[in-house]
Amino acid sequence: MTLEEKVNHWIELIDDDIDSAEILAKRKKKLHTGFHCQQAVEKVIKCYFIKVKDEVHPHIHDLLKLVERAELLEKLSEEQKMLLRELNPLYIEARYNSYKTKIAQTLTDECIESILTRTKEFVLWVKEKMQLQ
Repeated sequence: MTLEEKVNHWIELIDDDIDSAEILAKRKKKLHTGFHCQQAVEKVIKCYFIKVKDEVHPHIHDLLKLVERAELLEKLSEEQKMLLRELNPLYIEARYNSYKTKIAQTLTDECIESILTRTKEFVLWVKEKMQLQ
């Protein structure tokens, strides 16, 4: 698979996660909306590794560690860093039943709409860094 094919594959996965998050948000499935937002952001950072750094992405899920390893951390705004901190627990809590109730209680309609909007902005920002639009 060529570099371009790999990147295009990741972009399809990212766009699918955004689409899923939008559908789930409309259905008020907040926890799963957040999970797909987290997945879209994780995948776009990993895609950055492939496209810009020409490296295999690290097999970690912590978004702040990923952007640091991608050498993007210093380029992030404080709002972007805050988004990554908000999304990080949604990977774990959405997958493990013991945490679902706890995290779901913190996700208001306004909160999840904000996360979805900022996720789409972040994904676009990283795509622009990769010169993909």
